[in-house]
Amino acid sequence: MLVDEDTVLRGREELLAAIADERFPCVGAKSAMACGTLRTLVCHSLESAWDDVRIHSELLDWAEAYRTNPVGLRSLAAIFEGPADLDEERFEATMWARLQSLADKDDWRGQPYDGSVSSDPDDPHFSLSFGGAAFFVIGLHPNASRPARRVPRPTLVFNLHDQFERLRSEGRYERMREAIVARDVALSGNVNPMLARFGEASEARQYSGRVVGEDWRCPFQDPRTR
Repeated sequence: MLVDEDTVLRGREELLAAIADERFPCVGAKSAMACGTLRTLVCHSLESAWDDVRIHSELLDWAEAYRTNPVGLRSLAAIFEGPADLDEERFEATMWARLQSLADKDDWRGQPYDGSVSSDPDDPHFSLSFGGAAFFVIGLHPNASRPARRVPRPTLVFNLHDQFERLRSEGRYERMREAIVARDVALSGNVNPMLARFGEASEARQYSGRVVGEDWRCPFQDPRTR
């Protein structure tokens, strides 16, 4: 059963409107939207595994498309119908359930883990891997404490790690990062306390947008490391 067409259209329009808002901090997302490289996939509930195979297939296609043409910034956004009433802890738990399911399917389909990153969520060099490519995930939902993470529906945005490494090699990454941080401070009034560079702390701590302490443990284990 597919999501009805009206929900698909509204889900996509809501996310694009949020990104187009002049206050939205992420200039990378704005660039991807302007260039037509922000792909959206509207799904059933974040609490359901119904769309997991479809999402995973899109991630495989997205990774392969980037290998074929590694140009520009691109993102894949999985937009879920609901629930709209998840608090931050429940959103985080449900998000990781979906990511665990996607990782299990990546293993089941015989995909290798990207050797440039770690599969251990406690490792500062951790990243998810789908189709042999490392991905960073940004969780968005209506009840996020950070204004930059608030959108009308639960959403998981998948970004390829390699595109940021490419920007770094071209000398463009730091400028973009500084612009995003400055815009986020202007919107929120302070620097995101979870912000960290890759290799300083596990990026898993940043995925949900919730502020977590040093004792936080990621509820994820990739099947290829068990």
